[in-house]
Amino acid sequence: MPGIPSDSSSLIPFALEGSSQPPPVYPLQHGLRAPIHRIHISWSRGNLLNVTCLRPPPDQQEEMAREDDEIGGKAVEVLLGGAILEGNIGEHKRRRIAYESVKSYAFLHDKKISLAKMETGDNLSAPALTYWWQYTLEYSKSIRDILGNARLHRPLIEDPKNFLKPEEVEQPIGTKAAWELMEIFYVDMQLLSWLPERLVDWLEGYDSLLSKTETVHSKLAILQRKVTSMRVVEDEPGYWNGLAAALAVGWLDVVAKLLRLHGSYDPDQFDKRETENGLVEAVVLLVSEMPRMRPNLPNGKLGICYQTKHDYIKGLEKWRVKVSGLESSPFWVHCNHRPTRDGLINLLHILLGDAKHIADATSHWLELFISHLLYIRPLTNGLEGMGNLAEKCMNLKPSANNGLTSLLAGILSENPEIVLADCLKAFGPWIVAHAVDLLTANSEYTDGLLNEERYQLGGASIGELYMLVYAQALASHPLTWQVAPAYLSTCLNQGRGLLEILLLRQPVQNYRVVLKTLEICHLYELGNISTHIMKMAGMYQWKHGHKGLGIYWFQQSRDKTRLSQIAHKLFDNIGKSLSDDSFKQWEGLMELLGSDVGIAGGLEFLHKYREFKRSLQQIVNGGTVEAAKKSTELLVQLMRNPSTPQRFWLPLLLDSVKLLEWRSGPLLGVSETNLLLGKLQELSMAKLRPDFHGGELKPNALGDVRLALAKNLGRAILEES
Repeated sequence: MPGIPSDSSSLIPFALEGSSQPPPVYPLQHGLRAPIHRIHISWSRGNLLNVTCLRPPPDQQEEMAREDDEIGGKAVEVLLGGAILEGNIGEHKRRRIAYESVKSYAFLHDKKISLAKMETGDNLSAPALTYWWQYTLEYSKSIRDILGNARLHRPLIEDPKNFLKPEEVEQPIGTKAAWELMEIFYVDMQLLSWLPERLVDWLEGYDSLLSKTETVHSKLAILQRKVTSMRVVEDEPGYWNGLAAALAVGWLDVVAKLLRLHGSYDPDQFDKRETENGLVEAVVLLVSEMPRMRPNLPNGKLGICYQTKHDYIKGLEKWRVKVSGLESSPFWVHCNHRPTRDGLINLLHILLGDAKHIADATSHWLELFISHLLYIRPLTNGLEGMGNLAEKCMNLKPSANNGLTSLLAGILSENPEIVLADCLKAFGPWIVAHAVDLLTANSEYTDGLLNEERYQLGGASIGELYMLVYAQALASHPLTWQVAPAYLSTCLNQGRGLLEILLLRQPVQNYRVVLKTLEICHLYELGNISTHIMKMAGMYQWKHGHKGLGIYWFQQSRDKTRLSQIAHKLFDNIGKSLSDDSFKQWEGLMELLGSDVGIAGGLEFLHKYREFKRSLQQIVNGGTVEAAKKSTELLVQLMRNPSTPQRFWLPLLLDSVKLLEWRSGPLLGVSETNLLLGKLQELSMAKLRPDFHGGELKPNALGDVRLALAKNLGRAILEES
């Protein structure tokens, strides 16, 4: 793969022509010392690259001097796409998310199928349409829980100078931030009346993902580290800048904690700062009483909630009168500390919605955008006018775009295709495959746009195409392929065929994998594929020497053709060598095959032949006359049976020599002996044919049998006379 030459610790792909964004830099954690002699790059599974870094071969003269250097090299994997926002997600966590999210996805689509059965005419019934967004909201919340809940690391002793929330054990991930952003704008209809406040909550959780240096969170993090060593915090410009930034984005609890760190609260001070302290406390009270258009507030959050627009407007007017009154109060003349006076008045201007002061306090365009919604346009409902506002904020605060800002810009443009494309580029195929249901929850237009069959896509829709992309990513990994069928089964046009291909390509050498594949076939009613897989498993096991397991799979697939071929082969092998050891070698397969397989009664003969051999063994071990008579009866049955092959006649008669020479008297009568002599005569004539195969027997076997039969015939004649 071509790329811009860089140092040995990073990989930089070429930027596209006309692209305004710089190419991303992917670090290589190979741990080798420079120089790197050669780098080989190849595709791995999904969106991973295999990068092999090779060291230069040591010279002959320097070999002794470089004994401690690395010899050879190292191979590493590089994840393409979403490296900044999702760099802290390991492979194990991705697999966990993939396995747990499929349950929620399948439940939602099962609910969709059940609602489709309630159709009246061409449309769903009114209750189904009314409550569908609630089903989608439950689905969205379950996915959000799967992506992880913040676990806070709380110290045993709280530091009064800590104004930021406790440090999270796991850093927030961009995928969850993007998911919540789409839930806010597309799913939860109850949020429309308090959308600015919901965006304030979202920004508080994910502001650190927007940028490492140009955010309110980064300012407050720097201030948090410095405030412990500050003796007089109000003298530091960073203190007032942090206060203004936190207030601009609506983090009222942080503002109150910071203001309470003001030096005028110190009981050991010598200066008379009562008026100054009163002004600070007045601002704290105003911040704590700020009207908020939302149903409720989490514990520890400040403000007064209003659930109706009428009550909120009345409360806002009264509160702004108080803020304006404090701004024009004569008590400011008695505040001798100028940074405090200027800083508090700046906070009051922000509370009154002064656009200039808000713009100065924020760092990122998205923070400025949310600040405008909170203080200047608090009654915003829906996306109306948000696109123009976001564009103005981008012009005022140019910031480097990442996946989250691009996603929000796509949402405000009201173009779902751009939203899905940005999600795929920044966060990978998982979120796109699951977000289609969010985008279509409350919009018939979006539903038609994303689920419309397109000729250019082979009859698939845009939503189905993204589903197939994610299913392909799952199928490319041996630990997640079994999740892919749940998504392929929902793709009506191409999913069924790809599902069959996926199942047929699974390895059949592993018994558990085969069982899992057959379970999936049963779940999705793929009987033909199941039969084919069992035949493949049987062929593999048979070719690799596992005869019994191969026969088992052939029996499960009811493959009478191959079972018959195996029976023929078994019949031939037993016929070539009819020694006791050879017969025991194939006895287990005879047991597995049973006697219901075709080949003109061949296996039925082999089972009777096995019974005959067992009876002979009992005679050898000291059997009685009754056992000998039973063996004789089995011999006569076998010789009379037309399914007994001719090449078995002589081995049967040779094994029966002990019966023919029984000491206490003849076991065969005259007619039975003549039957055996007739078979022997036919066998003598058959030996003249070139295609005759008599098995591996001793050369004088025919003579020995003839002599034994003659003796038995003589004794039988004497006994019957």
